[in-house]
Amino acid sequence: MQDFAIVWSERSLLLSGLANTVVLTVLAAVGAFALGAFLCPLLTRQERAVAWAAHAFVDGFRCTPFLLFAYLVYYGLPTVGISFDSWGAGLFALVLYHTAYVAEILRGAWAAQPKAPLEAAHAFGFRGFGLWRRIVMPPLLLAAGPLLGNQVIQIVKDSAFLTVIALPELTHAANSIQSRHYVPFAALLTALLLYWALCLVVEAGVAAVGRMAEARR
Repeated sequence: MQDFAIVWSERSLLLSGLANTVVLTVLAAVGAFALGAFLCPLLTRQERAVAWAAHAFVDGFRCTPFLLFAYLVYYGLPTVGISFDSWGAGLFALVLYHTAYVAEILRGAWAAQPKAPLEAAHAFGFRGFGLWRRIVMPPLLLAAGPLLGNQVIQIVKDSAFLTVIALPELTHAANSIQSRHYVPFAALLTALLLYWALCLVVEAGVAAVGRMAEARR
């Protein structure tokens, strides 16, 4: 219990790390969802060059370990003249990496949607962005809601890797406490429980949105 008392005495550092993790997750999720929604139609374009480029982007990131990509952004890009601080590198890596997953989730949900509403929308004159925003996206988000929620949880977990670039998120805070006081079990278990609580909040939010959507049908 003395180890946990030490962790409690450093609670401000842990809470600061947790707050940074939450901010990072929210910004990364918004960015990845926006770019994923933009990329999704490109995956199904008739032009082969456009569809091939989009698929190459998605497959490339899905086959790359996130930790390796974060290293590349923070340590590798400066050699070609592109430099980020730890926050910028971490956010850039999370957004770009998870854009590929979000785009693929939306593409799969789109492929499973019935074609009749889209054909009816074309008959009523919907085209371009208006068609995508008003006709395609609402049912798409409802169908893909649970998978998108899982992707947010994956963003939470991947953010822990950013301790390697000294971004002051939750894992970095827990490592700092355990290295100063040598209480690895208490510090890391506390961080694990905080990650679990954060993921439970995401799950509850996704479930609440799902219930609201069902009630409006």
